[in-house]
Amino acid sequence: MIERIVDLDIVSLVDFLGEENKNIHTLAEAFPKARLVSRGDQIIIKGSASEVDQIEEILNELIDHYHEFGRVTQENVKSRIGREEEGFLPDGPTPPIGDDVLLFGTRGNPIKPKTVNQLKLVQMVRENDLVFALGPAGTGKTYISVAMAVKALKDKVVKKIIITRPAVEAGENLGFLPGDLKEKIDPYLRPIYDALNDMIPFEKLRYYMEREVIEIAPLAYMRGRTLNNAFILLDEAQNTTPMQMKMFLTRMGPESKMVVTGDASQIDLPHNQKSGLKEASRILEGVKGIGFVELNEKDVVRHKLVRDIIEAYQKSV
Repeated sequence: MIERIVDLDIVSLVDFLGEENKNIHTLAEAFPKARLVSRGDQIIIKGSASEVDQIEEILNELIDHYHEFGRVTQENVKSRIGREEEGFLPDGPTPPIGDDVLLFGTRGNPIKPKTVNQLKLVQMVRENDLVFALGPAGTGKTYISVAMAVKALKDKVVKKIIITRPAVEAGENLGFLPGDLKEKIDPYLRPIYDALNDMIPFEKLRYYMEREVIEIAPLAYMRGRTLNNAFILLDEAQNTTPMQMKMFLTRMGPESKMVVTGDASQIDLPHNQKSGLKEASRILEGVKGIGFVELNEKDVVRHKLVRDIIEAYQKSV
């Protein structure tokens, strides 16, 4: 039997441990042969080496969850315990593609893939210059792609990051918003800004954006450009037309990587307009150097109800 201590000095104990330490009791019940003791701002784990390793890994991931969402619920704990059945990464060594921590966020939390398909996305981006990440909302396809872009910039693999999306309203009218096209579309890019704020300190992010080391712009701004030595992300690609998609894909210059993310079930184009994402997926499937990753409801890392909502809608079709 060995003993290990996990420090909780950077979390709110009430929000992390739950009422009357219920979260820790739930975790302890899953490992009846081990012993967990909450003492002050520490969790003491006693048990076999394998059990202690598993429990420590779960606690560290719950700490990551706390830093992202501000609290940990019993559902979060149960979900983490049962992740092998839900398609999440198993305990123990991850597939041999290198360190699965992509980078550390602004609060010191490790940012890494949390599901098998997210890990597959990381691997695809490493192995291919163009990757299509397809799947419903909440599966982390955009967040992981932004993390890969930031990592490439920090590692000096690329000199800049370019993030874009088509200017298509999701049932709303952009025309009544103030400002030029970029200012009108900036609110729709809020998830991108939020992801970048998680990964790059505010002052440094502002410095990068002022000097266009990181550029966030509508898809229309890409026309006529050649994007060299850059990590380029096209988000919400289901709302591109076939012509827009072809225009975007042919912007790729030397030493660049592209990731295209989209959800084919959330197309906001007029009913008589084809989706460029669907057409590109059909035309480019099997082309060497282009990777495709399909994420699904099992990859949802938001509230557990999001996964249930997606499954319910799929059943109703």
